[in-house]
Amino acid sequence: MPINSLKTAAPQAEKRPITITQLGRSRTDNYAWIKDDNWQEVMKDPSKLDRAIKNHLVAENAYTQKVMAHTKALQDKVFAEMKGRIKDDDSTVPAPDGPYLYSERYRPGDQHGLYVRRKKNEKGEEILLDADHLAAEAKAAGDKFFDIASVAHSDDHILLAYAVDTKGSERFVIHVKEIASGKVIAEIPDTAGDFVWVKDGHTLFWVERDDNNRPCYVYRQDIDDKSSKPTLVYTEKDPGFFVGVDRSDTGKFITIGANDHTTSETWLIASAKPDEAATCVSPRLTNREYDVSDQGDDLFILTNAEGATDFKIVKTAQSNPGAANWEDLVPHRPGTLILGIETYENYLVRLERKNALPQIVIHEIKSGEEHTISFDEQAYGLGLMGGYEFDTPRLRFSYSSPTTPQQVYDYHMGTRKRVLRKTAEIPSGHDPANYRTERISITARDGETIPVTLIMRSDFNLNTDAPCLLYGYGSYGITIPAGFRTSLLSLVDRGFVYAIAHIRGGKSKGYEWYTKGKLATKHKTFDDFVDVGRGLCDFGYTQKQNIIAYGGSAGGLLVGAALNQAPDLFGGVIGAVPFVDVLNTMSDDSLPLTPPEWPEWGNPLKDETAYDTIAAYSPYDNVVDAHYPPVLITAGLTDPRVTYWEPAKWAAKLRDHQKGDAPILLKTNMDAGHQGESGRYDALKETAFNYAFAISVAKNVRPI
Repeated sequence: MPINSLKTAAPQAEKRPITITQLGRSRTDNYAWIKDDNWQEVMKDPSKLDRAIKNHLVAENAYTQKVMAHTKALQDKVFAEMKGRIKDDDSTVPAPDGPYLYSERYRPGDQHGLYVRRKKNEKGEEILLDADHLAAEAKAAGDKFFDIASVAHSDDHILLAYAVDTKGSERFVIHVKEIASGKVIAEIPDTAGDFVWVKDGHTLFWVERDDNNRPCYVYRQDIDDKSSKPTLVYTEKDPGFFVGVDRSDTGKFITIGANDHTTSETWLIASAKPDEAATCVSPRLTNREYDVSDQGDDLFILTNAEGATDFKIVKTAQSNPGAANWEDLVPHRPGTLILGIETYENYLVRLERKNALPQIVIHEIKSGEEHTISFDEQAYGLGLMGGYEFDTPRLRFSYSSPTTPQQVYDYHMGTRKRVLRKTAEIPSGHDPANYRTERISITARDGETIPVTLIMRSDFNLNTDAPCLLYGYGSYGITIPAGFRTSLLSLVDRGFVYAIAHIRGGKSKGYEWYTKGKLATKHKTFDDFVDVGRGLCDFGYTQKQNIIAYGGSAGGLLVGAALNQAPDLFGGVIGAVPFVDVLNTMSDDSLPLTPPEWPEWGNPLKDETAYDTIAAYSPYDNVVDAHYPPVLITAGLTDPRVTYWEPAKWAAKLRDHQKGDAPILLKTNMDAGHQGESGRYDALKETAFNYAFAISVAKNVRPI
């Protein structure tokens, strides 16, 4: 039964209008009450949610489940398909570190898996951490969510640290255990989950959050010294900057990074002297970004300084790290965006994007000689996988394409020999010949060309009114890679064209592609998405009202704005934890992400132009009476990134203005945050639910 033929009565949120006056402008918000005044406490303890708000969210969930009840068998089938493509007892390629090989693996049925190691040239395995056992303990204690942010062993291989979140609010408790005894010797609450070991094997650096959930404090402690207390090392006083800690490639330095979306600053602490004060590489300069790697007595710095829009690599002595001493090593090349660098004993490796495709370039430090690792497919994704060892000629990287499952390679940078270490297994079977990938360009309304990656069955024919799932993001410079995703095959096998729109606001065509879709030109991101949808119809890949738009987080903003602009283009919309109440959120400087994101969206508290720009596209503020297609909206109660009330308010307003029969559905996970369920199979159930919605509202779906 088509989802839009159901007449189930929907919840009607009470209207409690308030008028907000700002910069001489006024707006009315009927649903502001859905934001709990006590939201900070709710993030820590969901049971403290206001009763009226909870009742409303529960009623919305019940409505969604009732409307989607007829898809239950389909959800189960899609889930079984996706689960069947995952190897139940999967494992990672072991990573060498000194006498050991470290890896992760899953037992059949595991949601979170094991962290293990074995000695080189030996077969016996040592379990360092049983994450499923920890998850079971958390559940027994009453926690319904479980996620591990990171796991890291000390350099002497004696201690293990791991960060656990049991609320979904991204407030992690760091645990430190003795590997030999299994005894937990330290617990550090309220952290951002961000930590690193010093080379001495017993000093730990970590990041803590403030009351508004912003990572802004760096602490240090000697874990072996029972009398020691945490020492505050760094405090970020600008609420617009977030803080992280890391280790340099050699391990010689602990790095403290502070950044917003356009400006960064790095501080160094010598690992040999962790008690000493941090040294700033170069003081922050508005709109200048830089990342630091080390090698020998030098620093290699990836930066956009001096107009290097697509970034360049500079070199300077560690004794004179300031920008005045930076010398170009790899100069700026417009159109070739350098994405990241890694240093090794004899090599500098960079990942860059040119002509919308990534490539890996090896630079031999002594000779300056360079070569590029080549690949044959038209569209693919690459990732540098790093490792524990610096003094190695081997680089590990991942490769996949929309039709090729992920492959892990070890590459000898001297001999240029490539060794395939693993190809992801698809237990239920996968024949790449059954699928094809196309990279096309669609002309936007202003004449710009938008790259689009398409995945479809190999027997697909144009002009058949096939259903299309159109996916996009388009913010923060994030580029959606053309990699392999097992889940989307459940759509493609049913005749869907899966389209990724590489719209402005990402970096598919270089850094300027990002700047052309932010601040005053943000509307171009949404125009591009709509124009791609119309172009796919013009080319015959699909037809109007058979496109299902899908976007999450800032991608939810994208599909929300596109829905307001062209409601008759889409046959359905999925907004996953969507950032849709942009004007209100960017006007609330107490929220975790607001000050750091003003460089992305503008500050409507102080800037009239920013206010007017955001007000013109904010999905929540631009809902009007229209015949909207079916819309599925998801949320997480403890989400600190897109707070639950944004999608809840949007659903209420869309339903209030809906002039057609199609349902507006809101599904709030009352026990999780931004990422939803964390277990590998539980997460698939959420995807299966979303895909069942897409299949239900689409036309001409192929039965399987």
